[in-house]
Amino acid sequence: MTGTTDLVLPAPPPLAPLLVRGALLSPFKRPSPDAPFPRTRLVLPHLRVDLARLAAYERVCGFPTGDDALPVTYPHVLGFPLAMRLMSGRDFPLPLPGLVHTSIGVSRHGSLPATGRYELSVHVEALSPHRRGTEAVVVTGMRHGGELVWESRSTYLARHPVARTPGPAREEEREPLPTVAEWRLAGDVGRRYGAASGDRNPIHLHPLTARLFGFPRAIAHGMWTVARCLAAHGTPDRCSVRAEFRAPVLLPGTVTYAAKGGRFELRDARERLHLTGDVYPA
Repeated sequence: MTGTTDLVLPAPPPLAPLLVRGALLSPFKRPSPDAPFPRTRLVLPHLRVDLARLAAYERVCGFPTGDDALPVTYPHVLGFPLAMRLMSGRDFPLPLPGLVHTSIGVSRHGSLPATGRYELSVHVEALSPHRRGTEAVVVTGMRHGGELVWESRSTYLARHPVARTPGPAREEEREPLPTVAEWRLAGDVGRRYGAASGDRNPIHLHPLTARLFGFPRAIAHGMWTVARCLAAHGTPDRCSVRAEFRAPVLLPGTVTYAAKGGRFELRDARERLHLTGDVYPA
């Protein structure tokens, strides 16, 4: 990481003040793919997992509880406060309110003991143009005994007018997958996941707060949808996962989980895609 500086933190920062700071600074942001962005890598050098919060996360996402291994998506939860500290800062050019998590790619290089001690780090890798605005790439890494055991790259989109619109995106044609299960989602899924993950964004918690941001009802966290699918699909110890968030899932609601081979997806009753994903054994 050329030109970056490590900042070692004693503990994860609290999320609520970061969300407030991000909202207060948003009117001063000027999103652009050419804008400067923070070159700091935030590091937690001696992270231990809170086993009670982990169990709550496993229950709300459908992972088995009691295993001495972290679910493949859980390091994202551990790194989320660090990502929010970077993205809520004055030197991050994209406004935090309205920022959309559009995709995540995960590489897991082995089993992750729940009782292990880890070094966790987060940095902003790049900004890039998007047909609807600007995307930021945020990288989270986790090391155990000095070895990189888990890494993710998330893209976050800030919508804004673009001076020159790129050509229309050509989405990969994917054959519809066979239905595996129909899930009826309760209205409190967002609150339960928020309590387990710490991500209490108001769009996920209650219809009234979601309406303030233009949603008719509360919506499920994107990372809950991918975690729920991977809990049903299963993942080997060494694997790569790629998921794209296509459309929000309204709560309460009913969705269809479909899968075949290494592919999975989540659809609504009208066959609209909420989520597509792939699992690749390493």
